[in-house]
Amino acid sequence: MKFFDRKKTTSKKPDDPNVDDRSARDDQQPSSDPSPPFQIPTRSATQRSPTKKSSRPTSYAEANGTSRSASTRHSRLSRHSTDAGYSRRAKYDPDTHPLNLPPEERNKRLSDLSAMNGAPMDIDREPVNGANRPSTPPNPNPNAQTNFSVPIPNGSSHDEAPIPPPHKSNPSSPTPTSLDDAESYKAAGNRFFKDKNYPKAIEQYSKAVDLFPFSATYLGNRAAAYMSSGQYEQALDDCFRAADLDPQNAKILLRLARIYTALGRPEEAMTTFGRISPAPSAKDMAAAKEMLQHTESARATLERGTAMSMVLQALDQAERLLGPGVSRPRKWLLMRGAAYLNIGSENSLGEAQNIAMGLLRNNSQDPEALVLRGRVLYGQGENDKAIQAFRMACSCDPDFRDAVKWLRIVQKLDRMKEEGNTAYKAGRHQEAIERYTAALEVDPTNKSMNAKLLQNRAQCRIKLKEYDEAIADAERAIKLDSSYIKARKTKANATGLSGKWEEAVQEWKAIHELDPEDRSVLKEIRKAELEVKKAQRKDYYKIMGVDKNADAGEIKRAYRKMAVKLHPDKNPGDPHAEDKFKDMQEAYETLSDPEKRARYDNGDDLIDPNDMFGGGGMGGGMGGIDPEILFSMMGNQGFGGGGGGFRSAGGFPGGAGGFPGGANFNFGGDGRSRGGFNAGNFHFS
Repeated sequence: MKFFDRKKTTSKKPDDPNVDDRSARDDQQPSSDPSPPFQIPTRSATQRSPTKKSSRPTSYAEANGTSRSASTRHSRLSRHSTDAGYSRRAKYDPDTHPLNLPPEERNKRLSDLSAMNGAPMDIDREPVNGANRPSTPPNPNPNAQTNFSVPIPNGSSHDEAPIPPPHKSNPSSPTPTSLDDAESYKAAGNRFFKDKNYPKAIEQYSKAVDLFPFSATYLGNRAAAYMSSGQYEQALDDCFRAADLDPQNAKILLRLARIYTALGRPEEAMTTFGRISPAPSAKDMAAAKEMLQHTESARATLERGTAMSMVLQALDQAERLLGPGVSRPRKWLLMRGAAYLNIGSENSLGEAQNIAMGLLRNNSQDPEALVLRGRVLYGQGENDKAIQAFRMACSCDPDFRDAVKWLRIVQKLDRMKEEGNTAYKAGRHQEAIERYTAALEVDPTNKSMNAKLLQNRAQCRIKLKEYDEAIADAERAIKLDSSYIKARKTKANATGLSGKWEEAVQEWKAIHELDPEDRSVLKEIRKAELEVKKAQRKDYYKIMGVDKNADAGEIKRAYRKMAVKLHPDKNPGDPHAEDKFKDMQEAYETLSDPEKRARYDNGDDLIDPNDMFGGGGMGGGMGGIDPEILFSMMGNQGFGGGGGGFRSAGGFPGGAGGFPGGANFNFGGDGRSRGGFNAGNFHFS
C-alpha cells in the first residue's frame, strides 16, 4: 500500500539534470534556513516533463476534487511557507525536532493534526503502470501518515520513539571560507590598529596576508601598521608589493611616498607622488620637497668644494625630516664624510674616520666606505695604509673609478715626495724644489699633505738663502694646517735669517705658547733676542765693507782702503770724518783678532748676567745657566782641565764672592775683571 504515491516520487529518477544537481547540492550543503522536521519537500509542476502523462488513473483526480484546498492547507505547513497568519508555528523554534518537544506539546500537536485530516486518503491498490509492486504493510496510524506531519515510526508501537537528531544542531550553517577568515583577521587588525596596539595589528594582518598573499588591501594595512611602529623597511616591502598589485590605488601610492620620505629617499618619494591621480595636496608633499632641497644643496656645495660647513648644515636639516628611529641614509653619510675630508683639520678627519668605520661595520666590502677610509688615512699622512685600503676597494669593485683614481693619486704623490726628499738630502736643493712643486699640483685638496710639501720646499729655499720665498711657503703651510708646528718654526727661522729678528722673536714666543713643553723653543727665543741686540750695536763688517765670512786677508786689505778713504785729512769738510775713522779703527781691531772676532760674532759682550743665571744672579745657583752661553763667552773653546765639577748643583763654593782659583773673564767687553772661577773644577754632563 502506498500513501499519496510518496514511494513512487522518491524512487523514480527524474529526467532533468538540474534537478539532480540541486538535490546533490542540497544533500551536501544544507540550506542556511533550517526546516521543520515534519516537512516533506514536494515536486512542483514546473519540474515535471510537459510531455509525460500522469501515471494516476482518471478516477484518482475526480476522487480528489478537494486537492486544491488540501494543497492550500498543506502549504501552510510547508517549511517554505511565509504565511504570517499561521500563529501556531510561530510560537516554536523552527530548529526544534518534534521529538524534542515537551510531551504535552507533542501530544497536542499530533491531536490537532489528526483532527485536521479526518478523511482517509485514497490508496492505489493496483500498480499504475501495470507493473508488479510489492505490497505495503498497513499503517497503524493512517491519519498521522496522511498529512505527512508525523514520520512513520521505526517500531510497531507509538510508545517506541525514533532516535532524535543531535540537540541544538544546525546542519544548514555554511562552512566558513578562507576569505571569511581573512576578513575576520583584517577586522581584528583594524581594531588593534585603532587602539594603537601595532604589534597585535601586525600579527592579525599577517594572518590575512598568509591566506591571501596577493591582496593589496591586506598588504597595505600591514604596511600602515609597520609605519606606525617605526619599522619602515618592512613597511616599504609590503607597500611596494601592494602598489605592484594595485598600481592605481591612490591611498597605497600616498603611503608609499611617505615611507620613501621617512627613509630619506626624497627623489623616489617625489616620483611616487607624480603617479597619484588626482595630484596630492601640497601639505602631503611638503616634507619630501624640503628634504630634497636640502640634499641637493649639500651635494652642489660639496661639488664646488667650498663652504663645507654649509654642507653639514644642509644635511642636518634633512635629517630632521627622517622617520622616528630611522638611521641616516648611507649616501648622506658619505657626503658628510667627504665634507669632513675637505675641511682637513685633525678633528674633522677624526669625524670622517668614525663615519667610514661605521659603514664598514655594516658591510666590510663596501667599496665607497673603503675609499673614504683610504682618503682619511691619506689625509693623515699614512700613505701606505691608504694604498692598502684603495686596493681593497678595487678588489671589491674593479670598475669603481674613485678607488682607481685615488690609488693612482696617492702612489704618484708618494713617489714624487720621496724623490724630492732624496734630492734635498743630497744637497740638490733646486731639484728638490722642482719635485715638491710638481707634487703640489697632484692633489690640491689634500691640505695636510700639501702643508708638508710646502714646508719641505721652504727648507730648500732657506738653504738657497731665498728667505722671502721660504717665509711665503711656510705661511701657506700654516694656512692649510694651523696646528702644523714645524711650519711655524720654519717661518720663524726664515724671518730671523732675513734680518727681521724682532719679528722672529714674536714668532718663537707664539710657538712657545702653542707648545710650552718644547725646551728648544726657549733656546731659539734667547738666540733671537740676542740677535736683536746685535743688530742694534755697531756693525763692524758693514763699517769695513766686508762680508761676515771674510778672511783675515780680505779684512786687512779692506782696512787699508778704508783708512785712506775715511782719514780726516782726506775729508776736511766732513764734521763726522773723525768719528767714522775711529769706528773703522775699532772694527779692524776687533775683526783682526780671531778671539775678539769670535766673541763679537757670538754676542758675548751683549750677554746679561741675569740671563746667564736665570734671572737670579750669581747667588741664585747654576740652575738657569745655559751651557751654550758659557761656551760662547769663552770663545767656543770650552773649559780646560776637565774633571772636578761642582760640589753641588745649588751653587758655587764660597757663594757669590767669587770662584776658586781666581780665573777672570769679561762680561761687558770693558776689560774689567768680575770675579773668577777655577776652570778645572767646571764640568758638564
